[in-house]
Amino acid sequence: MINVDCVVIGGGVVGLAIGANLAKKKLSTIVLEAESSYGQGVSSRNSEVIHAGIYYPSDTLKSKLCVQGKSLLYNYCNSRQIPFKKCGKIIVATCENEIHKLDSISKKAFQNGVKDLQFLSKTNIKDIEPNLEVSAGLFSPSTGIIDSHQFMTSLVHDIEQHNGIFISRSKVTKIYKTKDTFIIEVQDSNSKFSIDASIAINAAGLKASDVAEMITDFPHKIVPKTYMCKGTYFKYMGKSPFSHLIYPIPPERGDGLGIHSTIDMNGEVKFGPDVEYIDDESYLTDDSKLDEFYNSIVRYFPSLEKKKIVPDYCGIRPKLQGPNDSFKDFTIMDGRDHDFPGLIQLFGIESPGLTSSLAIAEYIGERV
Repeated sequence: MINVDCVVIGGGVVGLAIGANLAKKKLSTIVLEAESSYGQGVSSRNSEVIHAGIYYPSDTLKSKLCVQGKSLLYNYCNSRQIPFKKCGKIIVATCENEIHKLDSISKKAFQNGVKDLQFLSKTNIKDIEPNLEVSAGLFSPSTGIIDSHQFMTSLVHDIEQHNGIFISRSKVTKIYKTKDTFIIEVQDSNSKFSIDASIAINAAGLKASDVAEMITDFPHKIVPKTYMCKGTYFKYMGKSPFSHLIYPIPPERGDGLGIHSTIDMNGEVKFGPDVEYIDDESYLTDDSKLDEFYNSIVRYFPSLEKKKIVPDYCGIRPKLQGPNDSFKDFTIMDGRDHDFPGLIQLFGIESPGLTSSLAIAEYIGERV
């Protein structure tokens, strides 16, 4: 039996950020990851965008933690020499009928504390992005991109520098509560072991609801259903046509931001993700989506040649919002509300989870 103050289940960017925060507080901390290394799930298959906090309803965790997390993340990157670029984003109205929607987006952003958006006319946009053919836009100067792998590597270093431990290939199989602690049973590559911890934090991403079901005597009926929502990315073959991130007006249903254009740290452009709810976990790309992507992209990039976009990779978002549901916020469940003090569980940590990661870690740290 290993005895520690805190166990974090899940070695994605959010679990690592939480582990680093707790270790810095001089709490003995172990971060468990079922895969062979950190950040192999949701955290390795996203757009690597640092979001401004524009779209989310005000007074939600997504809006508050995104805005706070953006500032924390830029400061962290500057202090640790993590590669990032504050390249900015343009939200585009592809026709005259969409221009009024930019005003609504701007007002929502202002309510969230994002007060640096700038309206761009068609001429303004043409001056800075000559390949765009749109009616108007909103420029977000605080949106950027990050090398998320180097960020996670730095978080692991933070954990270990403060005497915490990151353990990969360690799958949690059962959790039960004693009088004052939690026993976490773990299966690694060769054997089984148990950890006795005062604090147990479920940050397992796609598997968070599954982990919650492993907790003996926990009221499982309150565990939210996690939907798997697949997002495919297509890669642009050739010199980047844009110097900013380009986002269309987001769909009304609110389960995605539309097929947008992002740039990685190598200057390569990718388009996506789309929204596809799935029942079985699969990361295979689908060539048949080419027309769907092309038809979406040419609305703002009409000179695109179809042969220049090819399937690249897929990610899966852990959504609480089902296919026919309205907006769902992050859910951070404090076990004290259910006679499980010391248990904190995070559900539905999708975008803007990367941007929010350090803010989420502070939020959890304050409760611990």
